[in-house]
Amino acid sequence: MPDILTSPRPSRFGRAVGFRLAGIGSSVPSPIVTNADLARLGCDPEWIVARSGIHERRHAPPEIATSDLAANACRAAIAHAGADSAAVDLLVLGTFTPDMSIPSTACIVQEKLGLDAPAMDVTAACAGFAYALVTAANFMAAGSSRLSLVAGADTNSRVVDPEDIKTWPLFGDGAGAVLLEALPPEASGRDHGLLAFSLGSDGRGAGLLACPMSGSRHPVSAEGLAKREQFMQMDGRAVFKWAIRLAEENIRQVVARSGIAMEAIDLFVLHQANARIIEGARESLGISSDRFLVNLDRYGNTSSGSIPLAMDEAWKTGRIGPGSTIVVCGFGGGLAWGSAVWRL
Repeated sequence: MPDILTSPRPSRFGRAVGFRLAGIGSSVPSPIVTNADLARLGCDPEWIVARSGIHERRHAPPEIATSDLAANACRAAIAHAGADSAAVDLLVLGTFTPDMSIPSTACIVQEKLGLDAPAMDVTAACAGFAYALVTAANFMAAGSSRLSLVAGADTNSRVVDPEDIKTWPLFGDGAGAVLLEALPPEASGRDHGLLAFSLGSDGRGAGLLACPMSGSRHPVSAEGLAKREQFMQMDGRAVFKWAIRLAEENIRQVVARSGIAMEAIDLFVLHQANARIIEGARESLGISSDRFLVNLDRYGNTSSGSIPLAMDEAWKTGRIGPGSTIVVCGFGGGLAWGSAVWRL
């Protein structure tokens, strides 16, 4: 295992303000796959709950791809805002399960939505939404965008090996999206947006979570298919230890940079990877459980989709709303991470 715990790579910090969250939406496939459904594959339902906190997840049917989930979430965000889609001038999509390697899935989503805007993918595995959010936020802060769509979407059931009974139960499919609207350059505008953000990566841990046969290093081959190298491979124990420490330390750092007291944060929305990771970070931070949102018990790990999917649930249930201050924290393969103190 690389020395990622005793000598972690540093994060880079910044601030990007002057915009508000105008709309939010999410999309998940209809088919629900319970732990009992996975028993036929040799998965122990009780082990799944004990090790991850997951009871069920969604798996997309064959006709549904990542772009479909992303487009549906984006439509919901636009509708929630009551916005004119013709005014959207930027689309940034976080995903590591694209419809295909060429073109970008964001371009496919752009066409599905009929947007007249540049569109791009951001690939940072489970930190994909955090990276996409910071990318769009900086466009907003620079005045290069007035209405940005930011989405996170992944169809993990297509890249996780059904024969890997320790990994297959952990992942689900889903998407979420937010619509960011620029505010007038007044004092109030400077108090909305990312009051502080943090991005980081540590390629020493690249092999801890990877799909070996999925690019130019190892093109698709019969030999690779025989070894099932087209599927995700994960050192779960190593990633687990890294994630708990990373989440707690990075949240402390970004909150301190924001100038906001930890007690003033309305809700903490961490990447929904594993209930034990979230609980470990929560305990280390000394924060009550009612200020953390956890919905992975119903959706599993939806990678780039997990943070906006959880935010949409929090918004719909009244746990957050206009003017709320939240912390988002994404982490995963790369290794990559991103956190932000976000005033909505």
